[in-house]
Amino acid sequence: MLKLKTVVKLGCVAALASTLMAGAAFADAVKAAPGGTANLVLLPKFLGILPFDQANRGAEEAHKELGNKGTLQYIGPTPENSVAGQIEMLTTATTQKQNVVMLSNNAGDQIAAAAEAAQAAGTKVVTWDSPIPSGKGESVFVAQVDFGSIGVVLADMALSEAGGAGEIAILSATPDAANQNAWIEAMKKALSTDAKYKDLKLVDVVYGDDQSEKSYNAALALVDKHKDLKVIVAPTTVGIAAASKAMQDEKLCDKVKISGLGLPAEMVSYTMNGCAPEFALWSFVDLGYLTYYTSYLLATGGIKGEIGEEFEAGRMGKFKIEEDPGRKGAKRVLMGPFTVYNKDNVEAASK
Repeated sequence: MLKLKTVVKLGCVAALASTLMAGAAFADAVKAAPGGTANLVLLPKFLGILPFDQANRGAEEAHKELGNKGTLQYIGPTPENSVAGQIEMLTTATTQKQNVVMLSNNAGDQIAAAAEAAQAAGTKVVTWDSPIPSGKGESVFVAQVDFGSIGVVLADMALSEAGGAGEIAILSATPDAANQNAWIEAMKKALSTDAKYKDLKLVDVVYGDDQSEKSYNAALALVDKHKDLKVIVAPTTVGIAAASKAMQDEKLCDKVKISGLGLPAEMVSYTMNGCAPEFALWSFVDLGYLTYYTSYLLATGGIKGEIGEEFEAGRMGKFKIEEDPGRKGAKRVLMGPFTVYNKDNVEAASK
């Protein structure tokens, strides 16, 4: 945090005072003024899964805490119509002159034109969970954790579950999910550059479209296709639960382990029975809460969305807008941290 010197010699020129005032904008973390009016829309990839409902719970907590006189809408498409549905809903929110759309992007850069149109019309787009890859039309991305670090954690868990060597595969969400793609690339980079992973072989990447049945079948297809497969890494809460159930149902948990990103409440039985010994995640409630605070401050003029700005987000403390290291020219607010779950802590976390 920028610290300003407070001792100024007598007779200093006005230019120095001007410089000090210019820097003062970022000198202290901005606090949100409660009781403002901001109409906000929380738009997840699609409706019907627990992580996004948890994010909405966090947004509702912040909405009530700030006494926002505006509205908070929680809308989303179906999984089958996620890409076109998100673009349509963002366009509609722009027409309705909503102040901010909080978007977990599942449409890749296909949604960039709609986001740019929203910004031009006065509707800001704050992404969370999954950004717009190019950053076009996006004010700022609220990142759950550093995307590069997720790749390393995924690789480390795969290494552990494979016993240090063997074939692994990835079961992702959709091909257009920016967050999934970034995590997979980060994992591939770790596997190819760190000697400790030299005996791991990534043999396949498949997609279950974040649908339980499709992910279940995709996991079984991986096992059929790769007879020596040791680990399926699913960086998606839907995929990891479906893959774990598939291995459990087919009594394959001793042969193929599951890892990735999952919710403790959905994974506790699979972790305790050994099908998914380790997995990781962060709090989606906190992610929704922080995204709401960021959006409210943008909508009410508390922050402009510029690199270097610091603000307070209620119970979660202080945050800073910074350049996104994974997307040139884009900006992010980094939440963190994530937790690795296993038999020692999953039961407590699932309650």
